[in-house]
Amino acid sequence: MMIPVLGSGCAGGKLPLLYVGKYNDRGGAGFQVVELDPGAGLFRLAAEVEAGANPSYFCIDGEQGLIHAINEVDELRGQKTGGITTLALDAASGALRRTGEMAVPNGGPCYISRMPAGDYLLVANYGGGSVAVVRLDARGMPAAVTDTLVFQGVSGRTPRAHMIAPGPDGNRIYLTDLGLDRIMIYELDRTAGKLQSVNNGEVALVKGAGPRHFTFSKDGSTLYVINERNSTVTVFAVDAEGLLEEIQSLSTLPEGFSGTSYCADLHLGKSGRFLYGTNRGHNSIVTFRVVGNGRLELAGHTPCGGDWPRNFVIDPSGRYLVVANQRSHNLALFAIDSKSGLPLLLPAAFTTTSPACLKFALRPGESAGGVQY
Repeated sequence: MMIPVLGSGCAGGKLPLLYVGKYNDRGGAGFQVVELDPGAGLFRLAAEVEAGANPSYFCIDGEQGLIHAINEVDELRGQKTGGITTLALDAASGALRRTGEMAVPNGGPCYISRMPAGDYLLVANYGGGSVAVVRLDARGMPAAVTDTLVFQGVSGRTPRAHMIAPGPDGNRIYLTDLGLDRIMIYELDRTAGKLQSVNNGEVALVKGAGPRHFTFSKDGSTLYVINERNSTVTVFAVDAEGLLEEIQSLSTLPEGFSGTSYCADLHLGKSGRFLYGTNRGHNSIVTFRVVGNGRLELAGHTPCGGDWPRNFVIDPSGRYLVVANQRSHNLALFAIDSKSGLPLLLPAAFTTTSPACLKFALRPGESAGGVQY
């Protein structure tokens, strides 16, 4: 079963449905389904779904027709846990419905990903300084927490696990620890559901970098990491064993900027020729050209269309980019110039509350094609 789009949107020039995970401390449903027609310059709210408290990040299981959203809280039902809420597509009505809940130890989850084989979920707990592995049953539903790693502080610094996801080969698993300025590499014992450290699999970044999100080049030979605290992107060469060697680091901010800013998200464009990142504070999208051996050159900066661009997504055609501006409570739509790679703000805008995660649904019969970053 695939999570579909509405009606005949593709033929009419519409994009697939856009899923929006939000912080809902102010009340209301935390998950929205939005239809977007860039030609007409229109966003349309298609549905709102209750997905528990603060479903601020999620992953999509297209094959099973499920969405797994983390609940970014430090406590559930009096216990120091976060949670996972699972939404399922109702085949009869086409609507999403809440179908499962699970507690995840240690609290404060901020990222969730799915192993390509569909057998496990990986969860990073920012607040709890830990990660968790969750086994999925034959229906794709969370069945049990099979492993938890709790990290220890170093020299007064607090561990802040921020993103955990498999690499392109689906075997190596990469974790950014924003608090301890490092990347950890693991393998997963598929029988026991346990994470195992890899020899030479810990990479230190400069102190104070704050590695947050990452993505791989299309051929898997390069890893790009955006660093929240020092507003940089670090480029790593990836060897045949999946190990990392730093080859470049660039600022995400324009020369001369002296204000406060924190990086958030990054993604490669569909062509692989441009890399995009967001600056919260400077409130911009930074665009880099990908040049020889995966290295980067600055292409430019574009205002984000709001305040505090926490997350963004590029549509499957590669022609449009949508930004979730958390503090101005809006989604902003951009067209991507195919030559320069720079985003151009379009008139379309959508008002929501504290948007935190955006992903496009899959078209009927379409596969995710590997790991979604």
